[in-house]
Amino acid sequence: MTQRTPMTREGFARLGQELERLKREERPRVIRAIEEARAHGDLAENAEYAAARERQAFVEGRIRELEGKLGQAEVIEPPRDGERITFGSTVLLRGGDGREVRYQIVGSDEADPNVGRISVLSPLARTLIGKEAGETVRVKTPGGTREYEILAVNFPWQ
Repeated sequence: MTQRTPMTREGFARLGQELERLKREERPRVIRAIEEARAHGDLAENAEYAAARERQAFVEGRIRELEGKLGQAEVIEPPRDGERITFGSTVLLRGGDGREVRYQIVGSDEADPNVGRISVLSPLARTLIGKEAGETVRVKTPGGTREYEILAVNFPWQ
């Protein structure tokens, strides 16, 4: 049995859009670049040809990677209410320094900590799963142990 990878609907859609862009725009662009470079003659010393072939290998590899990820994805709807933190939950935390941070727990392929989306496999997310608002958690991070108070759970992201 194939291992399913949890993913939000938004993350699934984003990967699907990237796949379509690569197939419809990038792949034809690379093929044209290879054809143009081939027209310049000697391929052994043709830097344009070598660069286009390298780009083609990257694009085809990424297409295969995305097709695999989308094929193994299990789309899970984020909870809209409830007290417990689960996959897809939004959480509002207050750190030991008093600063508040907002996260959504998402699949590894859609994680982007800079915009508040953390991987379900991250130390923070693993610590938060199953907890409720009002609880305090301690998380071991590469920078040391941090403490967070859970202020709110499962609120609309926007």
